[in-house]
Amino acid sequence: MEIKNDKKVIRSWAFFDWANSAYNLVITSTIFPAYYTIITSDKNNDTIDYVTFLGMRFVNSALYNYALAFAFLVIALLSPILSSIADSRGSKKLFMKVFTYMGSLACCGLFFFELETLQLSIVLFIIAAIGFWGSLVFYNAYLPEIASPDQQDKVSATGYAYGYIGSIILQLMCFVFVFFPSAFGLSGGEQASRLSFLMVGIWWMLFAQIPFKNLPKGNAVHKTNDSKWMTDGFRELKKVWVQVKAMPYLKRFLMAFFFYSMGVQTVMLVATIFAEKQLHMPTEKLIATILLLQIVAIPGAMLMSWLSRSYFGNVKVLVGVVVIWIGCCISAYFITTEMQFYCLAALIGLIMGGIQSLSRSTYSKFLPQESPDHTAFFSFYDVTEKVALVIGMFSFGYIEELTGSMQNSLIALAAFFAAGLVFLILLRRVEPETEATSLN
Repeated sequence: MEIKNDKKVIRSWAFFDWANSAYNLVITSTIFPAYYTIITSDKNNDTIDYVTFLGMRFVNSALYNYALAFAFLVIALLSPILSSIADSRGSKKLFMKVFTYMGSLACCGLFFFELETLQLSIVLFIIAAIGFWGSLVFYNAYLPEIASPDQQDKVSATGYAYGYIGSIILQLMCFVFVFFPSAFGLSGGEQASRLSFLMVGIWWMLFAQIPFKNLPKGNAVHKTNDSKWMTDGFRELKKVWVQVKAMPYLKRFLMAFFFYSMGVQTVMLVATIFAEKQLHMPTEKLIATILLLQIVAIPGAMLMSWLSRSYFGNVKVLVGVVVIWIGCCISAYFITTEMQFYCLAALIGLIMGGIQSLSRSTYSKFLPQESPDHTAFFSFYDVTEKVALVIGMFSFGYIEELTGSMQNSLIALAAFFAAGLVFLILLRRVEPETEATSLN
């Protein structure tokens, strides 16, 4: 059955971004990191805040980074296995459901997050991250199946736009509770924050039913020996790597993507904690700033798609965006005021959605379009990103613990972006394997 460029299917696919991006905004970007920092802080700006987890002592923000790094490591190990099963049994949608329900229920469990429940709450935080990022493996793999190569930039950007709009709507609802808790009979901002975590879980589950209803189930691609299901996924990755090595363009793009992903996602995941710890910004201003960042990201994603399609091609746009990211990291090292942070956040918001959307669609265009193993290819893409995130998040936390300053960690991120820029420039010297569209 031909489903490419079907408007109903594409809208349903985009609604998965609408559903799960609430997690990305509230849990990883705004209310949760601000809440976590507040309840694990001794409220003294001249001291370093420590927490104890599993009998070990950590700087509070470093533990946050390590927890996310561990979640990404789990996804990097699990996704090849699950992608192989999904390809062999046609169960792509089933795994989207499993990870969605796992992540959303963990978010609901964070309603009980207090300092006394720190151990359990960190575990739930890790599970929620695994649920979110795990579901994206199978969500991304639908892109080449529902859109033709000439439409993939636009469809990918549409998904991000839906995600930003949906997450902003829920964030505004959470704002009302956080800023005016007494009007709803809540004891204060902390209880309102925990209610926001519950709302994320419910929102995620509720709107995910739209893609679950309308996306195709997927067809079984190849048979899997049940006794070898633990290793088949990694054999699939090896098979993909063999194909990638024979495609110089795709290989160099993945190298570039690997390095600049270390920076992109890490910046997005630590921005709130950085502003709270380094600039001592109040929660209300932090949340409002990140919301502004999300609003700006919507036209940013569309702008990058338009520039790529109409004028410069994917790679030139990515080169320009990575150069801006390097400038942002260097600028963040020197910022000392709230206004400087606002300006930098607005710029990051403009390029944040664009680099993610364009990276996904560029990779999709490089793939053999008639290949039935899209999940395996996107599993490879996802593993590349998650390993990069493990390195990025761990490096950020470790450098902070080693030097006592989060600002020193920004230098490492700038170096990661610079390495990605080198591979993007080298990429332009190689002819793309696909004739589907102009990418340079």
